[in-house]
This record gives sequence, C-alpha cells and structure tokens, in this order.
Amino acid sequence: MEMELLKRTNITNYLQKTEQHIDGRDVFLKNLNDLLEKPRAINNFQFNKLDSNNVYHIDTIKTTCVNYRLRFLDVKYFKPHLPKEAFDKIKQLETEHNTVLGNLKIMAPSKLFKLEDKDDPLLFVPIGNQHYYLIHKWGSDLHPLRRIMVWPFKNVLNFLLVLVAASYLATLLVPDGLFSKSSSSAQFLIIFFFTFKSLVAVALFYGFALGKNFNPFIWNSKYFNA
Repeated sequence: MEMELLKRTNITNYLQKTEQHIDGRDVFLKNLNDLLEKPRAINNFQFNKLDSNNVYHIDTIKTTCVNYRLRFLDVKYFKPHLPKEAFDKIKQLETEHNTVLGNLKIMAPSKLFKLEDKDDPLLFVPIGNQHYYLIHKWGSDLHPLRRIMVWPFKNVLNFLLVLVAASYLATLLVPDGLFSKSSSSAQFLIIFFFTFKSLVAVALFYGFALGKNFNPFIWNSKYFNA
C-alpha cells in the first residue's frame, strides 16, 4: 500500500531548484537573447515567446538524473507513445516560432526506454549552448522515496557505506554463542568481515550479471549494460 503521508516528488520542481543553484537564473536570462539569435539548423526559438522557467542547463538535467537514477535520451528510444498533449505542444511551439523541432529528448526511468545491448517522463528540446527547453511533462510524480532508494547507486562510496551498514546489522542478528561459548570483539569482527565479504560478492555478481552501473555513468547512455 502506498504511503499516503509522503508526498510524491514533482521532478519539475526539483529541476527548477537545481537550475537556480547551478546556473544562476538571472545571469542566464541576461544572455539568453544573444544565445537564441545564434544561427542553428533547427529549433530557432524567439526569446520573447519562451517561458524562461522551462529552460534548463545540461548540468541541471544531469544532476537530476544522477540523484533520481533517470535517463536522458533521444525520444526514439522511448517505449510508450507520447501523449496527445505533448504532440499538441510541439505543434504549438513550431507554429509560434516558425521552426521545426528536432533532437527531442526524454527524461524518464530506464524501464521506459528501449535500451540497446552494450514513471515520470519529461520532453525536452535543445535550444543551444547546452541548454534545453522543457516542452511537456506527463504521468505521475516520482515515488517520494525514490531518491533514497537509488542513493546507494550514486557512486562507489555510497554503495560501500550501505554494504557496511547492512553487514553490521546482519552481524548484530547473529545469536551469541553460535560459534563459540563466549562472545568477544574478535568474534564479532570476524563475523562482520565474513558477512561484508559475502554481501560484496553477491553485489558484484548481481552487478556484472545484469550489467548494472552507477548513476553518473548511465544517465545519458542508450545501453542497458552501460
């Protein structure tokens, strides 16, 4: 049963907070007009018709993907059909800016992509200088505990800390006197290291068998075993 006391994560709100922290919204907006006037083959937007709250730097997108274990890939890899609202907004943007949108990107969990061998989608389009414009968001918000659940996969240190904590808790559950008549610190350490080694072995086997990797290495990879 879903925990009703916890509010689901609206990833758009997180993007906006991260963008302000990383990029500095005011500084970016002062230079946005010059940015949009640079010649490009596609996606030639008119500054005064863009909603600045929907403009995000690639660093903001990467940080969000890494923290929530999401992918940022070309729309061609997206398995579900885009909703009608997304197509309507694409057509609306093309009409307003007299352009043809290309290189569309989707931010979503890995399970929603058709990944090659080697819950909350957002549709983006590049506008140049490593910035992207958010066209449409649909579906439900992310699980409120998703960031915590994927925290161990953010980097090696996080993963090891979780294994150490799990090993410690597992060692505490071993009954006293199971291996000897009297318990001691040395016995506790031996059981702890044995448990830790076993969990590491299982984790490595699981990781190699399923081709798992840490968040910073998969956020923009089209391979399921990146």
